[in-house]
Amino acid sequence: YLLLAPTTYLYRMSSIRRQSIISSIVIYIGFAVGLLNTYFFTREGTFTEAEYGLTTIFIAIATLMASFAALAMPAYIFKFHPYYNDNLPPEKNDMISWALIVSLIGFVLLIIAGWSMKNLVIQKFGTNAPKLVNYYYWIFPMGFGLTIYTVLEAYTWSLHKSVLANFFREVQWRLLTTLLIVLYVTNVIKDYDLFIKFFAFTYPGIAISLFIYLIATRKIHFTLKPSKVSRRFLKKIVTLCSFVYGGTLIFTLSQVFDTIVIASILENGSAKAGIYALATIMTSIIQAPQRGIISASISHLSKAWKDKNMDLLQKVYQRSSINQLVFACAIFLLIWMNFADGIKTFGVKPAYLEASSIFFILGITKIIDMGTGVNAQIIATSTFWRFELLSGVILLGVMLPLTYFLTKEYGLIGPAIATVVSITIYNIIRIVFLWRKFKLFPFTIQSLYTLLLAAACYCICYFAFRDVHGFAGIIGRSASFVILYGLGVVYMKISPDITPVVQTIKKRMGLKS
Repeated sequence: YLLLAPTTYLYRMSSIRRQSIISSIVIYIGFAVGLLNTYFFTREGTFTEAEYGLTTIFIAIATLMASFAALAMPAYIFKFHPYYNDNLPPEKNDMISWALIVSLIGFVLLIIAGWSMKNLVIQKFGTNAPKLVNYYYWIFPMGFGLTIYTVLEAYTWSLHKSVLANFFREVQWRLLTTLLIVLYVTNVIKDYDLFIKFFAFTYPGIAISLFIYLIATRKIHFTLKPSKVSRRFLKKIVTLCSFVYGGTLIFTLSQVFDTIVIASILENGSAKAGIYALATIMTSIIQAPQRGIISASISHLSKAWKDKNMDLLQKVYQRSSINQLVFACAIFLLIWMNFADGIKTFGVKPAYLEASSIFFILGITKIIDMGTGVNAQIIATSTFWRFELLSGVILLGVMLPLTYFLTKEYGLIGPAIATVVSITIYNIIRIVFLWRKFKLFPFTIQSLYTLLLAAACYCICYFAFRDVHGFAGIIGRSASFVILYGLGVVYMKISPDITPVVQTIKKRMGLKS
């Protein structure tokens, strides 16, 4: 074991790096399609702000539905898949069967609760977001599709097929939306009423696609006979799911609460939600590497805890921190320096200029969250996963009242301020916990160098092109920043993962290392 351990360690780090890079590329392809969709949603003469806002409200509520209905089944899969995989043949592995059945039961309970709460929805949203009330029941197919997909996605990640799962969620789902937009613009879909009804079935579409893949490749087997692993760990599974379920709900609610509050309490809430959604979508571009790294590393983290491999945990923690920080700073500053110019140059409605200050605050939030690495996943896959619930309660306790009061007081900028304050507190708590409990820490001196390098490159590009606007300004600023920042990251050896990637690129291009 001692002889093989270094080889295994290097393989795992290489596997995480490779899957993270490929997943990030896939996710950015999805974001490119998403930006095209956003352009059609926000340009003059296609959709109103309220119509675009309704699609974002649909997504927010469907995400919340999936968290309620899944009953922590993704966490169950992440945590216990190594035990099922190591101790059972595939045809006797009952994990995915029980995960899907429990999720279906959860969604049935959600439908009953949703039907009984219709009057409350009318009361809260009827004035500022009347379209939501009109299409209330059409959110349920979307929520059901996302529930099933979330469970299947977790299972696919555990099979080390994170790239495929990311393709379905990030690329195929957006392509389905693109198809609907094209059909709407070309008048094949006659009106918005039919468009939003078709839109409600986009998540079921990707769930069916992933399910067909797993069946066709024989990666999934179904059995209702309880296995020895299920019987042995039943008590621990129930305990885990009980605690993690609360934490998942808390975290998901914190992610979508701002959109729901905007739609319910601000005048013309659907339109305001559309403006806020533009800022949210632009900040989600910053977050793409985080999704890739999480999907690639989570199965390795679970295995590391099982093997008590603290060295691997520390390496993944620090490398996920610096790699995400490098990319987060780059993407945030690239978008920020071109935000206003982009809206004016591409003919987006002037009303969306209001999203610029929101983007700036939410972008800082993403840098903080990504710069702290995969701390949530490390805690969630450890034996101290109960702490994830505790930190989530603190997050919700800060975020919910702060979002509500700041939105009433300051309008659209309020939820963004509430988010940056609460996410900062949330990550500080988790960093302190991991350090005091396991001596795991995400930051190095390279973290400081990254921030200083990013700030210096931004200042140079800003002052060099501050009087240049339109396409020339966007291209000039962006190209100059990418060259300066990229060379700085490579020359200063900011991340241990940068050099292998550069060497691989040189090798593929036939250049000497």
